[in-house]
Amino acid sequence: MATVEIYDPAMCCSTGVCGPSVDPALAQFSADVDWLGTAGVEVHRFGLSSEPGKFVENTEVGALLKDKGEEALPAVFVDGALRTTGRYPTRLELAEWTGAETERPGLPAAEQAESGGGCCAPGEC
Repeated sequence: MATVEIYDPAMCCSTGVCGPSVDPALAQFSADVDWLGTAGVEVHRFGLSSEPGKFVENTEVGALLKDKGEEALPAVFVDGALRTTGRYPTRLELAEWTGAETERPGLPAAEQAESGGGCCAPGEC
């Protein structure tokens, strides 16, 4: 199965529910990342504020930050190839890039749906 590496901008947590305002796209992406894990995809997520060394170790991420600043984040890699910068991908994009099945027997339909950018993770609203 594929390996996904996510380089997040500086924030207090990766769920988007910290502090007074919630970023709906980040909350949905967190649910999508959890979904990837259930599909057998290896996921590594690095936060700029909590793991700055990982951003230095990856020369491509370092170059992105030098050229575009923090606006280049998030940066998403699949099997070492840069797939997107400056935005979080949809569940459908993640499925296409990793080969994860968007429909899997035994999972509730809400967990199989493509992310739609709503404020809640599938099945939590």
